[in-house]
Amino acid sequence: MPDRPRRHHRRLPVGAELAPGGTHLRVWAPSRQRVRVRLEDADGRETAVHELRLESDGYHAGLAPGAGEGARYRFLLDDDPQPYPDPASRWQPEGPHGPSVVVDPQRYRWRDAGWAGVSREGQVLYEMHVGTFTPEGTWTAAAAQLEELAALGVTIVEVMPVADFPGRFGWGYDGVNLFAPTRLYGTPDDFRAFVDEAHRVGVGVILDVVYNHLGPDGNHLGQFSPYYVSTTRSTEWGDPLNFDGECSAPVRELFVANAGYWIEEFHLDGLRLDATQAVYDDSPTHVLTEIGRRVREAAGGRGTVIVNENEPQEAWLVRSEAEGGCGLDMLWNDDWHHSAIVALTGRDEAYYAPYRGDAQEFVSAAKHGFLYQGQTYYWQRQRRGTPARGLAPAQFVHFLQNHDQVANSTLGRRCHEMASRGRFRAVTAVLLLGPQTPMLFQGQEFASSAPFHYFADHEPTLAARVAEGRHAFMAQFASAATPEVRPLLPVPHDPATFERCKLDFAERERNAAVYALHRDLLRLRREDPCFARRDAGTVDGAVLADWAFVLRFFGVDGDDRLLVVNLGRQLHRPSCPEPLLAPPAGMRWRVVLSTEHPRYGGVGTPPVDSTEAGWQLPAECAVVLAPEPVGDDHRGGVDRRARPDRRALPTPFT
Repeated sequence: MPDRPRRHHRRLPVGAELAPGGTHLRVWAPSRQRVRVRLEDADGRETAVHELRLESDGYHAGLAPGAGEGARYRFLLDDDPQPYPDPASRWQPEGPHGPSVVVDPQRYRWRDAGWAGVSREGQVLYEMHVGTFTPEGTWTAAAAQLEELAALGVTIVEVMPVADFPGRFGWGYDGVNLFAPTRLYGTPDDFRAFVDEAHRVGVGVILDVVYNHLGPDGNHLGQFSPYYVSTTRSTEWGDPLNFDGECSAPVRELFVANAGYWIEEFHLDGLRLDATQAVYDDSPTHVLTEIGRRVREAAGGRGTVIVNENEPQEAWLVRSEAEGGCGLDMLWNDDWHHSAIVALTGRDEAYYAPYRGDAQEFVSAAKHGFLYQGQTYYWQRQRRGTPARGLAPAQFVHFLQNHDQVANSTLGRRCHEMASRGRFRAVTAVLLLGPQTPMLFQGQEFASSAPFHYFADHEPTLAARVAEGRHAFMAQFASAATPEVRPLLPVPHDPATFERCKLDFAERERNAAVYALHRDLLRLRREDPCFARRDAGTVDGAVLADWAFVLRFFGVDGDDRLLVVNLGRQLHRPSCPEPLLAPPAGMRWRVVLSTEHPRYGGVGTPPVDSTEAGWQLPAECAVVLAPEPVGDDHRGGVDRRARPDRRALPTPFT
């Protein structure tokens, strides 16, 4: 039986790595008896061929003498004359069908030695598609905006997938080169420089990775082994990966190594795992648990976070390993989004149908995270969610927009275009001040007029199939399936569809009021000790009317805050028998921030809590209240001078 050579010099189990005298290559190809590496010049001409040695378990490895950084290579498999790129290529400058290139990950000189990483608590996420975030669509152009994002209050940028894929543009979820950042946005070192700059300005970076399927074009793994994919399961996007079937150990090794690679070689602060419900694994230790362990190990003591997208809302993913979970960190909360969109727009088509968007749903989400934790969800004709009791508020990621949900709206419209301005401002306050982790989608902070469509540049036959599939998906929304709207749905492979999605940062000035609202809310979230204290059990809420509610944030020694929200018509209550509205003893409420302030595009806020008039909530408004001492002349009050010193009251934004 062939012997496995020593691997002490290798950083990763597979791929091309610089070694004394050349480049060492290793690839898993159990269905092949002979694997050679073909070196090429810049014009694709063969310059040398080197035989790799067959090891145990189907690996082939060996040295390509003289091949250094920048060397182009592909693999020759048995007698097949067609050369194939490396499944673990670190760089594909000509795309997934072209040659792989040897990269020296040690060449980049990092400046972030003092960066300690990120923690689960206190984060504000910002989802970014690099290709449309700036007009240039590059890492370098995106890096120039990071300081502004930090000033806004963003703490972690969540970058949509960058594993290389064919074509000139795409979302990235059809990536096929797991280790190769797409050539469309720049070089691997440009990506490193982006992360380095983020750390300089105090912002973490996590990467969206797709471990549930690979794209339909440019995926050459099947040439090396039929065992990469499962033959007994399926996903709606393609064949799932084989993490627990025959010969699955090297597949697990590849994906676990990939997770650590992004952390180690790009100094990323974590990952966002796409559609984890389609990462199938019945092994004693789930592959997602192994991925989490590898991320922590690769970080070398720096703090990391791992975020899950999980449509069925399975809480075990973020429970500790001791509790039988995977030990990951956060879960996207689709429930909150769906309820908020119904509240904003009144539309409850398709998967929005089981939500009412009323006050009770907002209160329940603030207190419990998921709204569905095992109840029947009639849109899917099955139960949805799992119990989330005991999870910390920060483990739920709340959002009004993300790439999927904006693209799933008719014509890619953003929610501020589908709702009244007042209601949009009010729900934004709930998002950014709520106890859960908020996430913004690029441009949301300044009410970007750019849509976000589904776009994907494929070869003609596949492009036609993708466009047909997109139309079929959108047909679940009755309004999008109408004869007058269907012809207007964007064509995914049309370059104009992609170009329309690019942000215009001049809108920060044109929409200054919306931008100021986001900035002020995030400052309040960050600097006010009561909003910054988001432990479980420190928030309670009550319904005041069908469309009005209060959230009370409990501080220290009665230094509480109220977030009072009215999403309907003006509400007037001469008397209001709700204990959560009562100020602390000897105190009264004062307005700290109102979304109806003219600074934010509103029309002003009358007194909210008045002894003479009772409670008055303006229509479609959110108001933040803080306690202040009352004087001797106030009935039931106490002398302010008799009270112990209190921390400074928050600066009013009104």
